Amino acid sequence: MPTAIHSGSPHASDIDGRYAWTRLVVSMLVATIGGVGMWAVVVVLPAVQAEFAVDRGEASLPYTLTMVGFALGNVFIGRAIDRMGYMLPAMIAAVVMGCGFLLASASGSIVQFGLAQALIGIGTAATFGPLIADLSHWFRKHRGKAVAAAACGNYLAGVVWPTAIEAFMRIEGWRGAYLGVGIVSLATMVPLLLLLRRKSPHQSGAAGAPTDAAVKLISVSPAALQVLLIFAGLGCCVAMSMPQVHMVAYCTDLGYGPAAGAHMLSLMLAGGVVSRLSSGALADRIGGIPTLLLGSVLQCIALFLYIPFDGLASLYVVSLIFGLAQGGIVPCYAIIVREYLPAAEAGKRVGIVIMATIAGMAIGGWMSGWIYDQTGSYEAAFLNGIVWNLMNISVMTVLLFRSGTRRAVTA
Repeated sequence: MPTAIHSGSPHASDIDGRYAWTRLVVSMLVATIGGVGMWAVVVVLPAVQAEFAVDRGEASLPYTLTMVGFALGNVFIGRAIDRMGYMLPAMIAAVVMGCGFLLASASGSIVQFGLAQALIGIGTAATFGPLIADLSHWFRKHRGKAVAAAACGNYLAGVVWPTAIEAFMRIEGWRGAYLGVGIVSLATMVPLLLLLRRKSPHQSGAAGAPTDAAVKLISVSPAALQVLLIFAGLGCCVAMSMPQVHMVAYCTDLGYGPAAGAHMLSLMLAGGVVSRLSSGALADRIGGIPTLLLGSVLQCIALFLYIPFDGLASLYVVSLIFGLAQGGIVPCYAIIVREYLPAAEAGKRVGIVIMATIAGMAIGGWMSGWIYDQTGSYEAAFLNGIVWNLMNISVMTVLLFRSGTRRAVTA
């Protein structure tokens, strides 16, 4: 059986095989390159604000539009890959993202820049929810590890791209940096996506491929499970947003300065990579629901630790603990969808849950700032995050008991 990335017809033997692992490596590269769309606007925000002479609220609009585009893209691109396979929708998204960077580099106002960022968000979406949904079709025994590894591409992009963009800005300014990112992303993503043109065994109807049935049984309807996962995604990410969005401001208020907050975010991100990989391995052993529940409980404990421990050294330790707890939560939603819902709907259903998590991040980031404005302290904001986290824990506990009866469904 040929296993070259470009050759041969899909077959059930490709699942968990050499081709699947090769596809995972290419997918991680695509996710790391495409993930620039989530980080670039954060890096250039001060320069854009200064050039267009707007206040911080107006300057934040492009980030908001990026997240809106990212959320919608996860749903619509996810639905497209269910019908056409991954390559074509992802190729269109890559072109949209690259053109978005090129348009943004030539924008003449903050509104034009924001609209270009919306395009960037839509294009970037193809490298997260839709990508891990597609990859889940190629793995059964090692699905958790594969999904988690692919999801790490977003974090790896956060490690690589901000430093590169900041260095380029010192030479060519933010417009030159955006122009360069647009060219580089188009030149690299398009060839890589051509390597992913094979449809999964499930989509191609290959002999011996799994059926459309879910792998495990759960005593709730597919519609109810989808709704519960949406609420769970909202809850965990409203809680998750408090440290991730406000850590720099929190450290500044405590007198430690913004640099300390930025370092804590980097430490949190590094812990998140470890968390995603270890959670994926754990999910292969015990399943997505208990793994997500464990991560949510640990995240709640970490949020509690932020309240009494506000010394500089303590915050570094707690931030690492928080990263190790929360990083694996979001990829587990994709694993749960593939365990309990039809394979043919994976892209759409994963996209809907990812959209809920993004909404949770957006709501939580705003809500924590509003609570701070009302109370003059972040303590109440941490407590608010804990309450939302408890909602996630409650939903996942219900699903854990509902999934008590499990059996494999064979082809």
